[in-house]
Amino acid sequence: MQYLQTISLILVLFSSILFSQTYKTSSTVLPGKEFPKIDSERKAEFHVYFPEAKSVTLDGGDGMKSIKSAVSKDKNGFWTISTTPMEIGFHYYWFNVDGQRTNDPNTQLYFGYSQPTSGIEIPSGEDFFMEKNVKHGKIIDDSLNSKITKGKRNFKVYLPPGYGSKKLPVLYLYHGTGEDITGWEKQGYILNILDNLFAEKKAHEMIIVMDYGVALNPEQEKMPDNYPRTVLSSKNLDIIVTQELIPYIEKKYKTSDKRAIAGLSRGSYQAMLIGVSHPETFSAIGAFSPVIYEGTEADPFKELPIKNLLKSKKKPYFFIGIGEKEDVLFFKFNEVLRNFLNQNNYSYFEYKSPETRHEWLTWRRSLYQFTQKIFK
Repeated sequence: MQYLQTISLILVLFSSILFSQTYKTSSTVLPGKEFPKIDSERKAEFHVYFPEAKSVTLDGGDGMKSIKSAVSKDKNGFWTISTTPMEIGFHYYWFNVDGQRTNDPNTQLYFGYSQPTSGIEIPSGEDFFMEKNVKHGKIIDDSLNSKITKGKRNFKVYLPPGYGSKKLPVLYLYHGTGEDITGWEKQGYILNILDNLFAEKKAHEMIIVMDYGVALNPEQEKMPDNYPRTVLSSKNLDIIVTQELIPYIEKKYKTSDKRAIAGLSRGSYQAMLIGVSHPETFSAIGAFSPVIYEGTEADPFKELPIKNLLKSKKKPYFFIGIGEKEDVLFFKFNEVLRNFLNQNNYSYFEYKSPETRHEWLTWRRSLYQFTQKIFK
């Protein structure tokens, strides 16, 4: 009997060790690839072929900065990089191969840091952005010719399942610095998020326009890439949205007279700038990981006419979303916003994304929350 108990205990211990060492392939890998993998403790393992390299190290964005990694190379030229536990969410990464930035040949590429970049998804256990057996909408590519930027501007439009049967409100949505109109579709899983929400009847059906967050004419493109240029670009975007994009969308698509605007990081500033400049046009404003450009201590809203909200008759719904682990800078912007709204008794909703940094899980969650609260 004691012998059987001992054997059983050994089997249990062996099973638990085996489970802790079990890796699951990241959802970002290319078809047929196995790496990168993540284990139950959120440790990642990368396996890449750089036979001529003398040095390979792992590098990446905000979510990769705190991790440590061990590197080894086998006789066949394959490098294995194993990490300490990683943060949940989506993280851009790349390798430094003999000092040169190199993407992982095993993963899909995402447009981040102003260039195609590898990405890894560390599961959080949530499924709100996963594809489910529900009716699916679609994302289409569209464009217009802008007099402001003197050229063609591309954007994407999400149309919900059953689009065409009735007029729908429109959400204008912006990405962040170094990203483009593919961000919300690819890294943001917007199609799945909205399809699932509508299937569960948690949100009012809507059209979403994913616009490009840079609006400069050829001469302005030559300016130094700094905050003043970002503010100028955002002011141009304000004109484009109100005078070109909205009229285009409302002429081509089956829309109601209700509109909202939101964005992440730099896009949050753009959404706020456009929203507070036209508070009668937008019924809701969403700032995900808010940023405020060119403010001073004496005048934090020097380039953001937020006081327009106080004079507005319609008082747009105001949403702030932020990750609990974001850098101090973003919490400072968040505090400036909250202080203004509190001091002026302006109603708002604040959402804090548990355990996330300045990355796409924070913004997916923010979008999920925001879209449930608008157009009611």
